[in-house]
Amino acid sequence: MERLRALFSELRFSPVETFIASGNVVFETDEIDPNALETRIEAHLRAALGYEVATFLRTPAELAAVVQNCPFSPAETDSLYVTFHKAPLTETHLANLDALPKETDAFAHAGREMYRLIRGKLTESAIPDAHFNRAIKGATGTARNINTVQKMAEKYK
Repeated sequence: MERLRALFSELRFSPVETFIASGNVVFETDEIDPNALETRIEAHLRAALGYEVATFLRTPAELAAVVQNCPFSPAETDSLYVTFHKAPLTETHLANLDALPKETDAFAHAGREMYRLIRGKLTESAIPDAHFNRAIKGATGTARNINTVQKMAEKYK
């Protein structure tokens, strides 16, 4: 995480900190165009690391909204994941998700986020990763447990 903080500092963001060891970076900037900012960060990471790194920016208010708009009960948070996307899922993606088995998993979406509730542990899902990835093919995203999102939203409000 130290290297990641250094890479963001090179972009003249300040202060820069990481939140748990999963690629969450918190920083301040005066830049107002989130798409241009994502593009600039991705180009810098690609140049520094030698491979593509997709980024998904959210403001503190957007993180709070992700938690507030969660369609599932807070009691179900142990196996509840939020996938952050650059754009909302398409109707095709949503239809593909709807066609997946419902014994263990439920899906919902709001804006650029998709919520996945797994009744039980992630390893107990009736949906193999390959089937899930095929359902949302082309929709690059990054998933976080809702507990992590809640902690970030609370810390950075």
